[in-house]
Amino acid sequence: MRLSEQNVKKQRPVHLDLQQIRFPATAIASILHRISGVIMIFATGILLWMLHSSLASAESFAELQNLFANPLAKFVVWGILTALAYHLIGGVRHLIMDTGRWEELNSGATSAKVSFALTIVVSIVAGIWVW
Repeated sequence: MRLSEQNVKKQRPVHLDLQQIRFPATAIASILHRISGVIMIFATGILLWMLHSSLASAESFAELQNLFANPLAKFVVWGILTALAYHLIGGVRHLIMDTGRWEELNSGATSAKVSFALTIVVSIVAGIWVW
């Protein structure tokens, strides 16, 4: 092993303390976009079940309406809407980045922060609408 390889190995941390690592806004935006995509996979099943229940009969529609009296059901729907909003906003951000814009460090971080802010606004509006 050469001397430079030994120096590199000595500089590598043996134990990573994940609580001390600070991710940039762009990394957080990317990770959240993936997480919201996974949430949307499960949400599709819930939304299809709700659509089926609402169209099956008048009784099942009434049962679905009664389900929305439960705060947990409202919270789940609000969470689905928030995940959908973030995934949509993050997806548009990624599409714009695919055109060659917002690829610089500052503009990429700014676009990530703007996508967070837009998602918060849409999430609040969705919360008002659901409740």
